[in-house]
Amino acid sequence: MLSIIQGFDFEFSRDERFRMIKQAGFGGISLWWGDERDADYIKHPEQAREMGFLVENAHVGYKRTNNLWLDNIDGASMTDYLIQCVKDCAVAEVPAIVVHLTTGKTPPPFNAMGLDRIKRIVEQAERLNANIALENLRKPEYLEFVLGEIDSPRLGFCYDSGHHLLYAPNEDLLGKYGDRLMAIHLHDNDGSADQHLLPFDGNIDWIKTMGAIKATGYSGGVSLEVLKTKYEVLTAEEFLQAAFERAKRLEEIL
Repeated sequence: MLSIIQGFDFEFSRDERFRMIKQAGFGGISLWWGDERDADYIKHPEQAREMGFLVENAHVGYKRTNNLWLDNIDGASMTDYLIQCVKDCAVAEVPAIVVHLTTGKTPPPFNAMGLDRIKRIVEQAERLNANIALENLRKPEYLEFVLGEIDSPRLGFCYDSGHHLLYAPNEDLLGKYGDRLMAIHLHDNDGSADQHLLPFDGNIDWIKTMGAIKATGYSGGVSLEVLKTKYEVLTAEEFLQAAFERAKRLEEIL
């Protein structure tokens, strides 16, 4: 299955993006339940399925996520927000929500209070048979802390290839957490910024990366998290066609 994130280009409405993604040939889609999500976001999974898509996961908001580690009202609010996302995941029958543990260059130190909040969120996921996939980011030590402290089949790993190259190129993230892999974000960069380029347009060794994913036993789709912003010369349709061809190349490597 070849998949792509619905937010590849926010200049178009959700319905237009769904239509263009389907027309390009993708059979799977990753949804955006972020901070600026549509009021009817809970209906999006069913709408996607009606169009013939396999829904891979839903990425939830992260702009306020540093508050998880702070003793303030925003930290309690962020916890409640993520608990609601877990409930939405269960109701909408989405395989997993993708969650960030931090944002920015200088998040607060990880601590017992934040861990307790995450445990509450995971307990809700366990009750509802929902899944939470934590993404590797700028600070991989937070991922190591949480996954090391919470051993739950409902808490897993979202592997982001671009973040791996940019922030932790010497760490074997798939070797460490591959047995908990629930989602993948495949995109490229040149090592200077989080560019979300099409695969093979940056410096990632895709033979090595796809081999490492295969070694985990992951059975999900080849899922791209690419953005059109670096491809202004292409129309949205041309960009999606190029994305589909790159995804097929990755699938062939697998």
